[in-house]
Amino acid sequence: MSTLESSSPIRIGTRGSLLAVAQAEMVAAALASLGETSEIVVIKTTGDKVLDRPLSEIGGKGLFTKEIEAALTEGRIDCAVHSAKDLETILPADLTLGAFLPREDVRDVFIGRDGMRLADLAPGSVVGTASLRRQALVRRARPDLRCEVLRGNVQTRLRKLEAGECDGTLLALAGLNRLGIAEVATEILDPAVFLPACAQGAIAVEIRRNDDRMIAACAGMDDRATERTVQAERGFLAALDGSCRTPIAGLATIVGEDIELTGLVASPDGTRVEEITGRAAVGEAAGMGYDAGRRLRARVGEAFFEPVA
Repeated sequence: MSTLESSSPIRIGTRGSLLAVAQAEMVAAALASLGETSEIVVIKTTGDKVLDRPLSEIGGKGLFTKEIEAALTEGRIDCAVHSAKDLETILPADLTLGAFLPREDVRDVFIGRDGMRLADLAPGSVVGTASLRRQALVRRARPDLRCEVLRGNVQTRLRKLEAGECDGTLLALAGLNRLGIAEVATEILDPAVFLPACAQGAIAVEIRRNDDRMIAACAGMDDRATERTVQAERGFLAALDGSCRTPIAGLATIVGEDIELTGLVASPDGTRVEEITGRAAVGEAAGMGYDAGRRLRARVGEAFFEPVA
């Protein structure tokens, strides 16, 4: 592959957590393989600053991306690196997702104090997580447990667990793998019973639509299989108007020339979980995901998505 013409280093925007910087460094390495130099620009987001309330109360997923996207739109950075599951379904009009790195393990893990698994917890034990999806699925599996909000980056949540603020927590295995600390997990959760968040495990590179240099660079590092599965899952989210107020999960897999998706919505208390599947040719990934979400939305009814008083 020929190297790309370059002048100044590509400025990579990212959040400042250890995991976010590790992911940005993966993009920097991919760019280096194309002959591009780069530098990492850390940007503090509202989601990093406000840690005492659930995301659903302070604005949802965009709280981890809006300041970075503003820097990208204004030309202060040349690309933004995100955990794809943090991205809103509708991006700013002048921005697009240019590339996805090869997807990591999509599964969630449970981390229990003293090595306990989810099934080992005594009734009334506290599971700390800010994710409504994880809360709902924990409550479905163990309605006798208490779920409380636990926010912060990976290290912060692990410290809170060690300090006794909860008896267990849940994290994405992808993040632990990228940080080299997968051994802290006491249980890897089966996606068949604990479906992951849409786009979990995927790293997205966001760019300006008119930036020819970044379009060319992204073409050289994009993983097409990851792009297709994320397209299906984001299509599913888009049909459901996915926000942080409704527990939603989805996972797409490529099977030969087709792509399959399993998705669900749940009530926050986990007492109602509705699942759906879809399948189409790989090239129709986004449309298939959207259709599955539309069918599921029609089945559960609009009242399902109204905030609980």
